Amino acid sequence: MFFHVLLLFLLHGFGGELRGASSLGINYGQIGDDLPSPDKVLDMLMGLKITKVRIYDTNQQILSAFANSNVEIIVTVENEMLGELMDPQQALQWVATRIKPYVPATRVTGIAIGNEVFTDDDLTLMETLVPAMLSIHTALSQLGLDTIKVSTPSSLAVLQESYPPSAGSFKPEITGIMSQFLQFLNTTKAPFWINAYPYFAYKDNPNNIPLEYVIFNPNPGMIDPYTNLHYDNMLYAQADAVLFAMAKLGFGGIEVRVSETGWPSKGDPNEVGASLENAANYNRNLLRRQMANEGTPLRPNLRLEVYLFALFNENMKPGPTSERNYGLYQPDGTMAYNVGLSSFKGTSFSPSSSSISLTSMATREMKGSTIGYCRSLVYSMFVYLITSRVFTRRLF
Repeated sequence: MFFHVLLLFLLHGFGGELRGASSLGINYGQIGDDLPSPDKVLDMLMGLKITKVRIYDTNQQILSAFANSNVEIIVTVENEMLGELMDPQQALQWVATRIKPYVPATRVTGIAIGNEVFTDDDLTLMETLVPAMLSIHTALSQLGLDTIKVSTPSSLAVLQESYPPSAGSFKPEITGIMSQFLQFLNTTKAPFWINAYPYFAYKDNPNNIPLEYVIFNPNPGMIDPYTNLHYDNMLYAQADAVLFAMAKLGFGGIEVRVSETGWPSKGDPNEVGASLENAANYNRNLLRRQMANEGTPLRPNLRLEVYLFALFNENMKPGPTSERNYGLYQPDGTMAYNVGLSSFKGTSFSPSSSSISLTSMATREMKGSTIGYCRSLVYSMFVYLITSRVFTRRLF
């Protein structure tokens, strides 16, 4: 019990200096034949006051259309390109042609190197991840663009254990590569991006997982028996499980951000929970949490940055019906359901005056001298714990 409390203190200490995110983000997918043009999407985002967007490629039309706007963009290197971009020269050419021509007019703030590579079941692809990240980061530095952060979104399936959160640990088979990846993030001060979907947990086990807990509705929640932290929703518990997993590998100071989360408004008969009502509740409640600048129980002073999935329903996505129904909006700009944002009717996409701002300038800081002392003390304790192999045992 002592060591669990010590680990909790460690993570609180390192998280205290990080500042809250300034806005909610949203994923802008393009797998559809009926989606509006990028310039109309920009008008829509500006009306909604959404200033963070993630796209799944380096679409030149989008990067050009978003120039001279206030929208920050995370772009993506497709998985199939990782092997090629291990070569520093190829990476330099990629950055010189795909990124540099558009900045600083277009605010590219992050590059996602692949998507869910750790759970792709392709060992060769996994082994290319960190070398490709290093090459891209080096190329950015050479071209004077090293403020752009490089990371990769991971599925929650990277965790061997996630409940309770303090039991969070990575799957043993990926620990070696994960440690290399975390060392890269730690050195470059980049965040760990996680794609977290409480919907999937509920769909697979609706009889044992309370719906209210996964959609942020009022509920008794759960208490982690090792930390006594109270969780009233699954998303925060999942994020903290990742924090604990990283700390057990020696990286307690990396920020976790949610690169994808959402809830489908429609599904097949076997997709339990996929409904308009549940989707509206999940996203509406999450928006309220974001407006309140909330952090997780483990890092309450750091607002959890979240990118909703997704902006639009995408009619050409393969897979079950749910995959085509995660959007907050239909391609014509009308709301799929009401979460408190505005509807854009017709082809003009004129912003509605009733749209609400999702931007918050709230930041939380801790006093420098006290934090410096605490960090030194906690770091020494953490080194001792790692060298003693305390974390080799299971936490529950």
